[in-house]
Amino acid sequence: MVRAILKENAPIVISHGTDTMVETGFYLQRALPQLEIPLFLTGAMTPLVRSSDGLQNLTESLLAAQLLRAGVYVVMHGTVYPVHRVRKDRTLGRFVCSDAETQ
Repeated sequence: MVRAILKENAPIVISHGTDTMVETGFYLQRALPQLEIPLFLTGAMTPLVRSSDGLQNLTESLLAAQLLRAGVYVVMHGTVYPVHRVRKDRTLGRFVCSDAETQ
C-alpha cells in the first residue's frame, strides 16, 4: 500500500500502534531504500478514553511533513526521531533517543 502512495510524491503519515512502531519503521526503511519523501509513523501512548495524545502527535506529524527531508521518522510528544535513533521505553511510557545506528 505504501508503494502505491509513493506515486503521489507527497509526505506520508501513518498512524500506528506504538508497540511495533519502530520495527515497522525499520521494515519500511529496508523495503524502500530509495525513498524520496519523508514518511512518518505516529500514534498514541494514551488510549482515546483517557485524554489521548494521539491528536497532538498526528498534528505534529503533519507539521513535520512540511519541514523535513526524505527519510523514515517516528513523531511522538513534540519530538521527531529518525527511526534508526529511537526506541520505546516501556518503563518511562514514552519514546526516547537510542544510540543504535541500525537494528
